[in-house]
Formats: sequence, structure tokens, C-alpha cells
Amino acid sequence: MDTSTLDATFAALADPTRRAILARLTEGEATVGELAAPFAMSQPGVSKHLRVLERAGLVSRGRDAQRRPCRLEARPLRDALDWLADFREYWEESYRRLDDLLARLDERDGS
Repeated sequence: MDTSTLDATFAALADPTRRAILARLTEGEATVGELAAPFAMSQPGVSKHLRVLERAGLVSRGRDAQRRPCRLEARPLRDALDWLADFREYWEESYRRLDDLLARLDERDGS
């Protein structure tokens, strides 16, 4: 996995506004104006966030006559999830070992 892509994905996800934009795009395409509506910021402010998301490959913009709808590109999120899966496996194994230890201690105290 390309670490620069992973770095860009996590950097983009670090901001709550960008996460909210991505959440909105799970519902379907939206224009910058539609994306800006729930925020107390200007359309240029939202456009800056969109540029970060675009550089990370999380958003693409199309062209539909006068509109330039934004759409979610989920592949970088899948790559980040795959990377995080290794850590999940680590913690699951750690919890299994802890459960085993607690069960042995419980058996010893109950005997």
C-alpha cells in the first residue's frame, strides 16, 4: 500500500468538517453550495476542504451542464480500513489472551 496515499487519507479525515462532508456524500452527489449549507462557512471555505479531499482521492468532481457535483470515492477509505485491520487483529488476540488468563485465574480461585 502506498504510504503517501494513506497519509493523505488520514490527514483528510483528521478534520471534522471534511468527515461531515464525506458523510453527506454517502447519501449521493452534491454541489459545493449544497455541501456548504449545514456549515457556518462560505462556499470558498468548503471548496478548500474539498481540495484536500480531492488530493486524498476521497472526492471527485464531475460536470453536469452548469453544475459540478462532488461524489464520494471510497477506495482510499477501504485502503485505510485494510491497514487498520492489522491493528484490530492485534487487539483481538490481546483480548483473547486476557480472557484466557482471567478464566484460568477464575478456575484457580473457584477450586
